[in-house]
Amino acid sequence: MTQAPRALRADAQRNRARILDVARTVVEEQGTQASLRDIARRAEVGMGTLYRHFATREELLEALLGSRFDRLAARAGTLEATRPPAEALEEWLREFAAGAATYRGLAASMIATLEDDASSLHASCMAMREAGARLLARAQEAGHIRPDVDGTDLFALFSAVASIADVAPSIAARRDHLFALVMEGLVSRSR
Repeated sequence: MTQAPRALRADAQRNRARILDVARTVVEEQGTQASLRDIARRAEVGMGTLYRHFATREELLEALLGSRFDRLAARAGTLEATRPPAEALEEWLREFAAGAATYRGLAASMIATLEDDASSLHASCMAMREAGARLLARAQEAGHIRPDVDGTDLFALFSAVASIADVAPSIAARRDHLFALVMEGLVSRSR
Protein backbone atom coordinates (compact mmCIF):
# COMPACT_ATOMS: atom_id res chain seq x y z
CA MET A 1 0.00 0.00 0.00
CA THR A 2 1.42 3.39 -1.02
CA GLN A 3 1.21 6.25 1.37
CA ALA A 4 0.27 9.73 0.24
CA PRO A 5 3.14 12.20 0.57
CA ARG A 6 3.11 14.05 3.87
CA ALA A 7 2.25 17.72 3.81
CA LEU A 8 5.20 20.01 4.41
CA ARG A 9 5.52 21.65 7.82
CA ALA A 10 4.90 25.40 7.82
CA ASP A 11 8.62 26.23 8.06
CA ALA A 12 9.40 23.84 5.20
CA GLN A 13 6.67 25.46 3.09
CA ARG A 14 8.18 28.89 3.80
CA ASN A 15 11.66 27.62 2.87
CA ARG A 16 10.39 26.13 -0.39
CA ALA A 17 8.53 29.34 -1.30
CA ARG A 18 11.57 31.47 -0.43
CA ILE A 19 13.86 29.23 -2.51
CA LEU A 20 11.52 29.53 -5.50
CA ASP A 21 11.22 33.32 -5.16
CA VAL A 22 14.99 33.73 -4.93
CA ALA A 23 15.62 31.20 -7.70
CA ARG A 24 13.31 33.12 -10.03
CA THR A 25 15.38 36.27 -9.47
CA VAL A 26 18.76 34.52 -9.75
CA VAL A 27 17.74 32.68 -12.93
CA GLU A 28 16.59 35.99 -14.42
CA GLU A 29 20.03 37.43 -13.65
CA GLN A 30 22.25 34.46 -14.51
CA GLY A 31 20.22 32.13 -16.74
CA THR A 32 19.43 28.49 -16.13
CA GLN A 33 22.99 27.67 -15.13
CA ALA A 34 22.65 29.96 -12.13
CA SER A 35 24.63 28.98 -9.09
CA LEU A 36 22.59 26.80 -6.74
CA ARG A 37 24.92 27.88 -3.95
CA ASP A 38 24.02 31.51 -4.70
CA ILE A 39 20.31 30.64 -4.65
CA ALA A 40 20.65 28.91 -1.26
CA ARG A 41 22.72 31.78 0.16
CA ARG A 42 20.27 34.46 -0.97
CA ALA A 43 17.31 32.40 0.27
CA GLU A 44 19.13 32.11 3.60
CA VAL A 45 18.94 28.32 3.63
CA GLY A 46 21.65 25.69 3.58
CA MET A 47 22.47 23.60 0.53
CA GLY A 48 20.93 20.59 2.28
CA THR A 49 17.61 22.43 2.57
CA LEU A 50 17.71 23.40 -1.09
CA TYR A 51 18.43 19.79 -2.10
CA ARG A 52 15.69 18.42 0.19
CA HIS A 53 13.18 20.50 -1.79
CA PHE A 54 14.82 20.18 -5.22
CA ALA A 55 17.13 17.20 -5.61
CA THR A 56 18.45 18.47 -8.96
CA ARG A 57 18.76 21.69 -10.92
CA GLU A 58 16.18 20.27 -13.34
CA GLU A 59 13.64 19.83 -10.52
CA LEU A 60 14.12 23.45 -9.50
CA LEU A 61 13.74 24.65 -13.11
CA GLU A 62 10.66 22.48 -13.56
CA ALA A 63 9.08 24.06 -10.48
CA LEU A 64 9.89 27.57 -11.77
CA LEU A 65 8.59 26.83 -15.24
CA GLY A 66 5.48 25.08 -13.93
CA SER A 67 4.49 28.07 -11.82
CA ARG A 68 5.22 30.40 -14.75
CA PHE A 69 3.03 28.32 -17.07
CA ASP A 70 0.24 28.28 -14.49
CA ARG A 71 0.43 32.08 -14.11
CA LEU A 72 0.30 32.55 -17.89
CA ALA A 73 -2.73 30.28 -18.21
CA ALA A 74 -4.54 32.24 -15.49
CA ARG A 75 -3.47 35.54 -17.03
CA ALA A 76 -5.01 34.51 -20.37
CA GLY A 77 -8.36 34.06 -18.64
CA THR A 78 -8.14 37.49 -17.05
CA LEU A 79 -7.19 39.15 -20.34
CA GLU A 80 -9.94 37.29 -22.19
CA ALA A 81 -12.51 38.67 -19.74
CA THR A 82 -11.21 42.24 -19.62
CA ARG A 83 -9.63 43.17 -22.97
CA PRO A 84 -10.68 43.25 -26.63
CA PRO A 85 -9.47 40.13 -28.52
CA ALA A 86 -6.45 41.57 -30.37
CA GLU A 87 -5.28 43.55 -27.33
CA ALA A 88 -5.64 40.52 -25.05
CA LEU A 89 -3.61 38.33 -27.42
CA GLU A 90 -0.84 40.89 -27.88
CA GLU A 91 -0.51 41.60 -24.17
CA TRP A 92 -0.43 37.87 -23.37
CA LEU A 93 2.18 37.20 -26.07
CA ARG A 94 4.31 40.03 -24.73
CA GLU A 95 4.19 38.45 -21.26
CA PHE A 96 4.89 35.00 -22.74
CA ALA A 97 7.92 36.29 -24.65
CA ALA A 98 9.25 38.26 -21.67
CA GLY A 99 9.02 35.17 -19.48
CA ALA A 100 10.59 32.93 -22.11
CA ALA A 101 13.51 35.35 -22.39
CA THR A 102 14.01 35.06 -18.63
CA TYR A 103 14.94 31.40 -18.93
CA ARG A 104 17.84 31.94 -21.29
CA GLY A 105 20.07 28.94 -21.65
CA LEU A 106 17.24 26.47 -21.12
CA ALA A 107 18.66 23.13 -22.15
CA ALA A 108 17.16 21.38 -25.17
CA SER A 109 16.49 18.37 -22.98
CA MET A 110 14.30 20.51 -20.70
CA ILE A 111 12.35 21.82 -23.69
CA ALA A 112 11.83 18.22 -24.82
CA THR A 113 10.18 17.42 -21.48
CA LEU A 114 7.44 19.91 -22.28
CA GLU A 115 6.24 17.59 -25.05
CA ASP A 116 6.63 14.47 -22.91
CA ASP A 117 3.28 13.31 -21.46
CA ALA A 118 5.12 11.84 -18.45
CA SER A 119 6.88 15.12 -17.62
CA SER A 120 5.77 16.99 -14.52
CA LEU A 121 5.63 20.12 -16.71
CA HIS A 122 3.40 18.65 -19.39
CA ALA A 123 0.01 19.50 -17.83
CA SER A 124 1.03 23.07 -16.97
CA CYS A 125 2.55 23.59 -20.40
CA MET A 126 -0.55 22.26 -22.15
CA ALA A 127 -2.86 24.44 -20.04
CA MET A 128 -0.75 27.51 -20.91
CA ARG A 129 -0.70 26.64 -24.62
CA GLU A 130 -4.46 25.99 -24.65
CA ALA A 131 -5.05 29.34 -22.95
CA GLY A 132 -2.94 31.09 -25.59
CA ALA A 133 -4.74 29.21 -28.35
CA ARG A 134 -8.10 30.43 -26.97
CA LEU A 135 -6.86 34.01 -27.15
CA LEU A 136 -5.64 33.39 -30.70
CA ALA A 137 -8.98 31.87 -31.78
CA ARG A 138 -10.85 34.79 -30.24
CA ALA A 139 -8.68 37.32 -32.12
CA GLN A 140 -9.13 35.33 -35.34
CA GLU A 141 -12.92 35.20 -34.89
CA ALA A 142 -12.88 38.98 -34.48
CA GLY A 143 -10.99 39.23 -37.79
CA HIS A 144 -7.79 40.67 -36.30
CA ILE A 145 -5.41 37.75 -36.89
CA ARG A 146 -4.82 35.75 -40.06
CA PRO A 147 -6.86 32.54 -40.15
CA ASP A 148 -3.89 30.40 -41.28
CA VAL A 149 -2.01 30.90 -37.99
CA ASP A 150 -2.28 28.17 -35.38
CA GLY A 151 -1.04 27.77 -31.81
CA THR A 152 2.14 26.00 -32.91
CA ASP A 153 3.02 28.92 -35.20
CA LEU A 154 2.39 31.35 -32.37
CA PHE A 155 4.58 29.57 -29.83
CA ALA A 156 7.37 28.94 -32.33
CA LEU A 157 7.51 32.58 -33.48
CA PHE A 158 7.36 34.17 -30.06
CA SER A 159 9.73 31.66 -28.48
CA ALA A 160 12.20 32.52 -31.25
CA VAL A 161 11.83 36.26 -30.59
CA ALA A 162 12.26 35.67 -26.86
CA SER A 163 15.38 33.57 -27.27
CA ILE A 164 17.19 35.90 -29.67
CA ALA A 165 19.51 37.10 -26.88
CA ASP A 166 20.88 33.56 -26.48
CA VAL A 167 21.54 33.12 -30.16
CA ALA A 168 22.62 36.63 -31.05
CA PRO A 169 23.27 38.87 -28.04
CA SER A 170 24.06 41.80 -30.34
CA ILE A 171 20.42 41.71 -31.54
CA ALA A 172 18.88 41.46 -28.06
CA ALA A 173 18.25 45.20 -27.93
CA ARG A 174 15.97 44.78 -30.96
CA ARG A 175 13.69 42.26 -29.25
CA ASP A 176 10.77 44.71 -28.93
CA HIS A 177 11.12 45.72 -32.57
CA LEU A 178 11.16 42.08 -33.64
CA PHE A 179 8.09 41.41 -31.49
CA ALA A 180 6.25 44.24 -33.28
CA LEU A 181 7.28 42.90 -36.69
CA VAL A 182 5.98 39.43 -35.89
CA MET A 183 2.72 40.88 -34.54
CA GLU A 184 2.32 42.90 -37.73
CA GLY A 185 2.84 39.73 -39.77
CA LEU A 186 -0.02 38.05 -37.90
CA VAL A 187 -2.55 40.78 -38.71
CA SER A 188 -5.33 39.73 -41.05
CA ARG A 189 -5.08 41.52 -44.40
CA SER A 190 -8.81 41.13 -45.07
CA ARG A 191 -9.68 43.82 -42.51
